[in-house]
Amino acid sequence: MGHVDADWNEQLLVEKAQRALTALSLGDDAEALVEVAPTATEPQARADETKALMLLLFGECSAMVSTLGDGGSAPVKVQVFDEDGEEVSIDQADPPVRTAVRTLLAEVHGNTEAAQEQVEIALANAAPDEVDSLVLQALRWTIRLSVECLDRDLPVAPWISEAVSD
Repeated sequence: MGHVDADWNEQLLVEKAQRALTALSLGDDAEALVEVAPTATEPQARADETKALMLLLFGECSAMVSTLGDGGSAPVKVQVFDEDGEEVSIDQADPPVRTAVRTLLAEVHGNTEAAQEQVEIALANAAPDEVDSLVLQALRWTIRLSVECLDRDLPVAPWISEAVSD
């Protein structure tokens, strides 16, 4: 029975992420955050939902980085953005964002366990607005990477390509 629940939750998460990506594509950060806000009321459940969402997005980003990097033969640059969507150097990024970069790199290198730990650390230490910036960062990366993949006719998860090409 546990298995069915997980699938259902993942479907729910995918739908939330998709709506958030669509909102962000339209330049509406606030709406994107509303879309991905946890539905659970209990704090631990909320944290788990946010973590699951982040891991979903990082998993997809990682797959796209690998696709773009052609199995590691072509370098892929991870860009970091501030609140206004301006690119900043990783050293200038907030600690949670630096954690996000480490998470993404762990995923890209196939270390999902390390990625999960990084997300847990980030969420445990982040203030609510920092959690928001982490989620936005993951959404922005998802959009940038998917657009790059689509431009090159590379595969992108259908739920992502639908969200960014509307």
